[in-house]
Amino acid sequence: MGNKIAAGADLPEMTLPTVGGGEVQIGGSRDGWQALFVYRGLHCPICKTYLAKLEARLGEFAGFGAEVVAVSGDPKEKAEAFAEQAGLTFPVAYGLSVEQMRLLGLYISAPRSDTETDRPFPEPALFVTTPEGKVQIVEIANAPFVRPDLDLIVRGLDRAKDGYPIRGTME
Repeated sequence: MGNKIAAGADLPEMTLPTVGGGEVQIGGSRDGWQALFVYRGLHCPICKTYLAKLEARLGEFAGFGAEVVAVSGDPKEKAEAFAEQAGLTFPVAYGLSVEQMRLLGLYISAPRSDTETDRPFPEPALFVTTPEGKVQIVEIANAPFVRPDLDLIVRGLDRAKDGYPIRGTME
């Protein structure tokens, strides 16, 4: 695992290609909040189920002015298949390199076999950033079974937009 991103720090900025064409900017200042969901890849059925549930809640995130983005290390073809199978309409970025995974402080796994996948992949994570690009919420998992409760994330965004402070900053 790379360096842990501190609460309140700037999320590293990167530009990644998205399914359907175009690019998405991760990190940095923007007009609203950003919720970045890192998923393992096409091979993960838990990711598909979780992000399909997120798709059903997009309106709530939009109500807080939050852009939702999913990202994985999958190549374009696998990301396209994943987005289609999960029924996703929000930006799905792909091609996250091992170096970028480390920059984000993600846990990285090697495939258990060729039938799982053909490259190292990130374990799940969530970064919610403020309009200034500061990390308000961070959850980095080392296994596919750990996912933030979407009800709690929505409630947390509601509190954060009203000035709830960034927690976990004491050294």
